[in-house]
Amino acid sequence: MRARVVYESMFGNTAAVAEAIAEGLREHADVEVVPVAAAAEVPAPKVHLLVVGGPTRTFRLSRRRTRRDAAKRTDVLIADIGVREWLEAALPVPRGHTAIAFATKPAGQSWLPGSTARGIGKRLRRLGYSLADDPMDFLLEDSTGPPGPGELERARAWAARIAHTELDRISHPDCRHRNDARDQRLDQWAPPADDRGRAVPPHRRKSR
Repeated sequence: MRARVVYESMFGNTAAVAEAIAEGLREHADVEVVPVAAAAEVPAPKVHLLVVGGPTRTFRLSRRRTRRDAAKRTDVLIADIGVREWLEAALPVPRGHTAIAFATKPAGQSWLPGSTARGIGKRLRRLGYSLADDPMDFLLEDSTGPPGPGELERARAWAARIAHTELDRISHPDCRHRNDARDQRLDQWAPPADDRGRAVPPHRRKSR
């Protein structure tokens, strides 16, 4: 099985989580880890599992403005392209492609509804991907890090479990409908949400 991890990182925390996820996947897969700026420069290779992650900035995916603000707090060069722009430029994929989404988020904001992971997951599904698991947030001790106690280990375990499940799915093509069925359940029961993960009031929802 081949997997690709594409990530956006500002203070190194999402990069650390991406590497931990790659370590977990490597138990069952050949894995490539790529910063989003590099991924934007080359065509995406054919993989069985795409993993996409980024930091939560102002409760959602980063924008150029939030990246410029973050650049003032670090000496590390922050790319001008993020996961939001990369996914907006991505082409739809045929049915059968699988992905997972993750994000980093300050532990002090863990109770707030905004989630970059859910935003990434929503965009991946719009492109035609089936999600192999629910989007996952990994917590930081502060807005600039580091990852909280046990979070990197949790990322490795999460990825290893998904890799095992996906390898089994690939080995048994007759079971590929499982992800599609789960996505249909999510569409049916999950209330519509905006980019910040907040439920959209009934009077603002578009009929399907």
